[in-house]
Amino acid sequence: MKAFCLLTLAFWLCAVLLGHVVGLNPNQIDLNAILQWPSLQHWLGTDDLGRDILARVIRGVEVSLMVTLIVTAVTMLIGLTIGLLAGYKGGKLDAALMQLTNVFLAFPGMLLAIAFAAVLGAGISNLILALCLTGWVTYARLSRGQSLALRQRLHVLAAESLGASGLRVMLLHIFPLLISILLVEAAYSMASVMIAEASLSFLGLGIQAPHASWGAMLRDAVRFMLVAPHYVLTVGACMMSLILAINLGGDVLRDKLDVRSEARG
Repeated sequence: MKAFCLLTLAFWLCAVLLGHVVGLNPNQIDLNAILQWPSLQHWLGTDDLGRDILARVIRGVEVSLMVTLIVTAVTMLIGLTIGLLAGYKGGKLDAALMQLTNVFLAFPGMLLAIAFAAVLGAGISNLILALCLTGWVTYARLSRGQSLALRQRLHVLAAESLGASGLRVMLLHIFPLLISILLVEAAYSMASVMIAEASLSFLGLGIQAPHASWGAMLRDAVRFMLVAPHYVLTVGACMMSLILAINLGGDVLRDKLDVRSEARG
């Protein structure tokens, strides 16, 4: 499992780097090579405009990884800040922040992202903003629950008794204990963000043409499933391999950072 995860992630990272070195052009149209099957000239075939599928897949994974990393970092920062403040401060601030969180939890995350994307408009910047507005909730609740437990630890009480400020306690005594849990959650969330990005692009609310996106490629490929099944199968297999590797990476990271599992072993 660990080997598959590392090899798959390394493969896609190398593919992105080599794509820039070689100078692949994913938007080059060739009307004489429409929907060609895989060959020595086009290793994964061509799409409905004669563009090389391999070049577009590589550019698509680059865009998908960029969106995923940005959204994961921003949502984790927002959720951590809200959860840490709510869990440590408590009282009315905790109640108000958790009510806000419950409002977002009342709607399915994907449906809320579609609504935000539809209001903000299509485009990569609006796509990132829509996913950031809906993805922080899990981090907030997780951080808040852990902060409620950690604030009763002896080292936290000792720091408070010595006159440490609330900000210092949160940053130096509670936050370091949340990092491992948040990293595992982030690993799993990356797969969800990648699926959400592809779903919004599939619906036409995400990345727009001529930019390559796995979701948009799947939308185009479905129309030619009977005459060019290699198109949809190739894009689907590439997307499945990367998402599976990210999920398996989350399992590996969880086992690595879980002190209790190491103690049992």
